[in-house]
Amino acid sequence: MKMMFPPEFMEELKQKNDLVEVIGSYIKLERRGYTYWACCPFHHEKTPSFAVNAADRYYHCFGCGVSGDVIGFIKNYENVDFRQAVEILAARAGLQVPAYDDRAAEESARRKKKLDRLHLLMRDTARFYLSNLYSGQAQAHLEYTAKRGLSPTVMKKFGLGASLDFNSLPAFLLDRGYTREECLESGACSESSGRLYDSLGGRLIVPIIDQMDEVIAFGGRLLEKSDRAKYKNTRETVLFNKSRTLFNLNQVKKLRRAGSLNSLIMVEGYMDAISLAQAGFYNVVASMGTSLTKDQARLCKRYADDVFISYDGDFAGQKANLRGLDIMKQEGLKVRVVPLPEGLDPDDVIQKRGKEAYQACLDSAMPLIDFRLHAAKTKYDLSRTDERRDYVREALSIVREAESATEREQLLRRLSAEADVSIGALQRDLEAAPGRAPSPEAGEPVRKEDSAAGDRKAERFVLAACLFDKPYARDCDLAGIRFSSEELSYIAGFIERGRKAGHIRPSGLFDEMSAEGELSEVLDLDLGDNLEGERAARYFQDSLRLLKERGIRTEIAAFRARYETAPPEEKREILARISQLTKKLGSLK
Repeated sequence: MKMMFPPEFMEELKQKNDLVEVIGSYIKLERRGYTYWACCPFHHEKTPSFAVNAADRYYHCFGCGVSGDVIGFIKNYENVDFRQAVEILAARAGLQVPAYDDRAAEESARRKKKLDRLHLLMRDTARFYLSNLYSGQAQAHLEYTAKRGLSPTVMKKFGLGASLDFNSLPAFLLDRGYTREECLESGACSESSGRLYDSLGGRLIVPIIDQMDEVIAFGGRLLEKSDRAKYKNTRETVLFNKSRTLFNLNQVKKLRRAGSLNSLIMVEGYMDAISLAQAGFYNVVASMGTSLTKDQARLCKRYADDVFISYDGDFAGQKANLRGLDIMKQEGLKVRVVPLPEGLDPDDVIQKRGKEAYQACLDSAMPLIDFRLHAAKTKYDLSRTDERRDYVREALSIVREAESATEREQLLRRLSAEADVSIGALQRDLEAAPGRAPSPEAGEPVRKEDSAAGDRKAERFVLAACLFDKPYARDCDLAGIRFSSEELSYIAGFIERGRKAGHIRPSGLFDEMSAEGELSEVLDLDLGDNLEGERAARYFQDSLRLLKERGIRTEIAAFRARYETAPPEEKREILARISQLTKKLGSLK
């Protein structure tokens, strides 16, 4: 990766942003020897496996494999790009971000300038809509907000505005000096027959603001019944990706910083989120109607471990979105589904029955696995024998995924009562049914027949021992080894360059290559005593011999293939070379 900023600035930035201090300002770290440990902020775990190496200035999670330096941590935790992470750290250290002039940097500068212009345009658009709402011309919009019971305070907090027509916004933006292209690229305007128009003309406007407090899109709510969509968002742009956005995350971030955030409530739409916030449920975010995505689940994970899914009252009957909820569980979130009265959404419950009624719904939230059983049950008529058996079959496949024997027993008791089948019979069926094959434990010996996996494991071990400068690896010549991937070859080259410079700094790799993939696998080997002691030294020598043997065999195979088509005068030379390599192979054994 070509550095966008001068190396001297990057080094000063990292020196003045102590990795332990920066990470410690986000999560609680516990020191053990020379390493700081925590539960990983990027996946769910009960036993800390997230290690911060203060000396070498990098972090690595031995559970999920995430790695990086101080810039990588800010990128991942704050969900920002490289330049934004640099700017955050520069502001923290009181440094001026320098200009740069190489080709990649120039392109980045153009992109930043474009994004800055679009952010400014969206901010001006939000102010335009806000001024419309109180201009005396938005009576219908104000009547709608009054009907929804929205107070002036909450309307101001969320920056609600009004689009009065389809033409005044484009005229306003063009008059402010924005180009047609910028109006269209922002998503605020659309085009028809060469004419610009307001993408959300005539609607009540809800700004969509990201966690960096930037307006990235708008939502619009129709004021009266129509064949048009009731809710509409501005289209996806370079600023706005719906699957990576959660509405109200900017307010939730403030709660977390204040230390008053224990869980999140996930609703479908921004009007539900606004209504709940007005009622005092400030920890609310909205998926804006999309099926939940991995990116949204990871966003949630950064702020809380517990998520209450609070969709419409007929959600349990939709038999959909289960995949989205499973995604959240896979990301380590504790997911509970909030049961609402049939036909009501969260806003309806607040408006018709009050805050206490909604709190009662939250208090009766079901764990995800219970909800899955409930959703499965709605598909069958349990008065029919055949359908009751089908339900039992599907329910058992769900129960099998329970995380503990206690949970399985509780679910089986519930299933027994619903399907009128004894717990003993259900238990026998549960044990007899095929389950998912267990995954091999980390560190399990590679089987001899899996030679490719064994070779890759040996390559990683040799590189890890050299990268962390273990005494038994200092005389190893990596230049003579052909590695099986470009990533591993790059790590080998980095080590060789570090040796020539007199010092190998592992964190320097994060400036030059992705922290994912093979680098993560190599760093995993630094856990515990994997690289320490006599056993590790023996395994290193075995691995080194294995890789050298592989290289020689590859050479022999190449010479044999060449022999078939070589002219007679070359064949004797090829045979001699094969003989030399065969003797060399024998000496290694």
